[in-house]
Amino acid sequence: MLRGISPLISPELLSVLHRMGHGDEIVLADAHFPGESFNRHVIRADGLRIAPLLNAVLPLFVLDTYVPDPVNMMAPVAGDSLDEQLLRDYRAAIDWHAPGTPPTAYIERFKFYDRAKSAFAVVQTGELKKYGNIILKKGVTPLT
Repeated sequence: MLRGISPLISPELLSVLHRMGHGDEIVLADAHFPGESFNRHVIRADGLRIAPLLNAVLPLFVLDTYVPDPVNMMAPVAGDSLDEQLLRDYRAAIDWHAPGTPPTAYIERFKFYDRAKSAFAVVQTGELKKYGNIILKKGVTPLT
């Protein structure tokens, strides 16, 4: 264990977050997401929900300020809907740790899959709510 780092952050996830560069993306995927089908680097985080994981990751991770949409989620398929509480929980974590972050962008399912293919890694969580997937784009870590 390390002081100041949430126990939700595994050694493998900490290493990935450290190795990511400016503009790299990480997918925090729900339990339904076909992570192994879309990315060769999948980190297991079974049993963890994404909102607490966001609260653990975002103190260590600067979101990209040079793009209009540093946070993306999968848009629901016609006839489905997003869980409003899930969205509030995600946004609360984002706004707490990265105030001023633009609103979350929603991208079509297959475009989301394409982004997952090129992501630095996919973190496969135990989140059970549909459309819980979120992509974070890493920014430049300031010197101070």
